[in-house]
Amino acid sequence: MKTFLSLLGIAGLSICAANAQTSYGLKAGMNLGKITSYDSQKFNPSYFVTGFADIPLSGIFSIQPGISLQSKGTKFVDAIPNWDQTATDLHTSSLNVMSIEIPVNAVYYIPVGTGDVFLSAGPYLGYNLSGKLKNSTSNSNKSSSRDVEFSGSNKMMNRWDAGVNFAVGYKLSNGFLIQTGYGLGISNLNAASKSKDFSSRTLNFGVGFQF
Repeated sequence: MKTFLSLLGIAGLSICAANAQTSYGLKAGMNLGKITSYDSQKFNPSYFVTGFADIPLSGIFSIQPGISLQSKGTKFVDAIPNWDQTATDLHTSSLNVMSIEIPVNAVYYIPVGTGDVFLSAGPYLGYNLSGKLKNSTSNSNKSSSRDVEFSGSNKMMNRWDAGVNFAVGYKLSNGFLIQTGYGLGISNLNAASKSKDFSSRTLNFGVGFQF
């Protein structure tokens, strides 16, 4: 909670100190998520939508506070022999988590051509809103799903998340931008004491526009 309030304070002070050059933007794209500590994973594709303010501190350096809707998770695919031993089914398990994040990034601009290459990095704080575990097996109609519990005696995951974002991209002079980034979670999301700690890892690709 202290970290959350600190990030809100930084964002608020930055906005209060901003001048008329402050601009705003929106970006969206695809997330490819995994978690740490477990093998046999595949990227779980999902999405993100982020609104942000770009507050210039100089001609080439800005602070970007924002708010982001993030869908993250992971996917496990294991081969399971059929009973007759003549074929193999694939058992797929996926974890999907929806969260709200507050990032505060430092952005460095490098003029190139008709626009700017930008490099950004900074902390984020996340709050997990909902989650779902899904299981299915190929060559059969068997599938199941259950909600992820974030509280109570059956608590599976922690609500709060924190980490660091990194991104590189290119912004045209008209405001259109493309980027690729990486989210490095540093919080243990696993609330089950008898299993491994894990945190999120997310590769993302997106496009946006800065007004």
